[in-house]
Amino acid sequence: MLPQADLVIGAVLVHGARAPYVIKRDQLALMKQRAVLVDVSIDQGGCFETSRPTTHSDPVYEVDGVTHYCVANMPGAVPVTSTFALTNATLPYVLALADQGLQGAIESMPGLQPGVNVADGKVTHPAVAEGTGMEHAPVEDVLGVTA
Repeated sequence: MLPQADLVIGAVLVHGARAPYVIKRDQLALMKQRAVLVDVSIDQGGCFETSRPTTHSDPVYEVDGVTHYCVANMPGAVPVTSTFALTNATLPYVLALADQGLQGAIESMPGLQPGVNVADGKVTHPAVAEGTGMEHAPVEDVLGVTA
């Protein structure tokens, strides 16, 4: 699809790890001149091989005729709106943690479990353990919960 694309938005997230490259430098030659790449994954290293962090005040650069927009902390452009959005998304988990503790919150909100990186002093997320060189201990084993 690259030869037909005017705009490619890369939003790859591997929890706790660097984003993989989904477009390599040699693939830019397939794209139209003045096509645009937006790398939302730049805070995790970027998902385009040619990505490098930019700022809100200097947001774009060009590589091989393709414009790159790789602003780190993109939500910072709309801080009030992004804060409300983040609060609305996370507040139910925060309240469950405060009311029930980690184990109870996971039992009542199973979607919380994949987001646990550390519990009881142990690294419970495989990608975080790998990235930090620490031993991985599954959250199920640490807390005795089941998914």
